[in-house]
Amino acid sequence: MILKNKTDLKKLKAGGALLASVLKKVSTSIEIGITTKELDNIAQKLIKDFGAKPSFLGFEGYPAALCTSVNEQLVHGIPNNYQLKSGDIIGIDCGVWYEGFCTDMALTVGVGKITEQDEKLIKVTKQSLNEGLNTIKAGSKTGDYGYAVQTYVEKNGFSVIRSLVGHGVGLAVHEEPRVPNYGEAGKGQIFSAGMVLALEPMVSIGSYQIETLADGWTIVMTDGANSAHFELTIVVTEDGYDLITPKIW
Repeated sequence: MILKNKTDLKKLKAGGALLASVLKKVSTSIEIGITTKELDNIAQKLIKDFGAKPSFLGFEGYPAALCTSVNEQLVHGIPNNYQLKSGDIIGIDCGVWYEGFCTDMALTVGVGKITEQDEKLIKVTKQSLNEGLNTIKAGSKTGDYGYAVQTYVEKNGFSVIRSLVGHGVGLAVHEEPRVPNYGEAGKGQIFSAGMVLALEPMVSIGSYQIETLADGWTIVMTDGANSAHFELTIVVTEDGYDLITPKIW
């Protein structure tokens, strides 16, 4: 667990604003017929133009700046020549290094006309992050956050993924603590002011069971159900939290 000071946070917020601008441009570029590789090219050019570096590219061998996860692909989908079609939903996840600090952010977007169930999935996943954020402050616990996310998701008939969690971020792509999107209120690790966290509910229409494809990266829902993912980087404060990555949805 690494607490960040005011100087650190100033740099983190600059990087977070940059990252949000990148993902805003990528998300507005999503249209029928564009390939996921083309989306990655957009992200890489913008990150370079901003004087930053992609934190995913080369991380443990990952080959792109962007994760592009379509439909039943939950996270870590590798950009390729797949052309998006009407009815797809796509999760776009990106991280950047800027002035020595790393930020992380993701959202899920529909392509063309999507089903009512997928619209609800995206809406519920997005709101579950808000429900979790409402519990964040110094002295609250990871279980408070996880319980809020899980309760909201399950109340709406969906499943929250267990095997992947939110995490600390800043001086590394992944830091302590681990922040599950499920849990028991009043349990878990205590949040402290200065903790910088990447909070990221991952939700499926079906079961929460996942598996990794042969490429070694792409994580999919075992039952083939569609899934969604939203993520923000925040800093814990004494009475709540501040956004490091501004919301773009």
